[in-house]
Amino acid sequence: MDHNEFCCIFDTTQYTGTPDAARCPQALDVPKLIERFDALCNQGREHDARDLLEQALQTAKQGGDWRAELSVTNELLGQYRRTQEKDKALDAVNHALDIIRVHRLGRTVSGATILLNAATTLKAFGHASESIPIFTHVARVYADNLDPNDYRFAGLYNNMALSYDDIDDVASAERFFMLALKTIEQTEHPENDSAVTWCNLAEMYGKRDLEDERIGDCLEMAWDLLNAPGLPRDGYHAFTISKCAPTFDYYGYFLYAKELRERAEKIYAGT
Repeated sequence: MDHNEFCCIFDTTQYTGTPDAARCPQALDVPKLIERFDALCNQGREHDARDLLEQALQTAKQGGDWRAELSVTNELLGQYRRTQEKDKALDAVNHALDIIRVHRLGRTVSGATILLNAATTLKAFGHASESIPIFTHVARVYADNLDPNDYRFAGLYNNMALSYDDIDDVASAERFFMLALKTIEQTEHPENDSAVTWCNLAEMYGKRDLEDERIGDCLEMAWDLLNAPGLPRDGYHAFTISKCAPTFDYYGYFLYAKELRERAEKIYAGT
């Protein structure tokens, strides 16, 4: 199989086996890099954050540090989704799959988590049907290695739901959205991610019937969560409400959307 051509069957035999445990040169201090990256994201400097990662990727490649290379590529997958750079994103998917295949990381939790990120990126750029077999593989790895309430299941279920929504399998999408909510509720601060899930549900119902009463119910639930007492109004909250605001706008909740955008601007400005 030419893994540079996305296909509907995810051949796990290419990605599994005995994981590569051999040492490799250390060209990057990845934790320090991620600190700098997070600081830029929290300031709303998305393109500067992307540039930082792209430079770090070249450093890792030149230094032969494949573990850092994989970590940075994983971060770039999310960053390219944020900046909507399709070609770079799909190249990063292929690059991540290459490293996981060569080093047989497909049945490790860390490898599966990167596969989850890659599948999410495929879905984001119009390859939902290709993403589902990868999500299914990740679900098997997680089920074999993680507690059922582990937070990583929430991201998996949410993104699986979005892919099923894209291929018009509404029953499966709704089921995975609800599984995501159930998992998110076990966390210390579930409000941000739960709000995003409720907005996703509203969009799913709205695609099929703009008069569906469940749209309003979902958006009111999301609004209440985003305004929950004690919810930290930090960079992640700003990123969350920036994702939710367009949904409120689209369905006519203009005052909600305006307040969320102004709140995000204040957080990014440090006020």
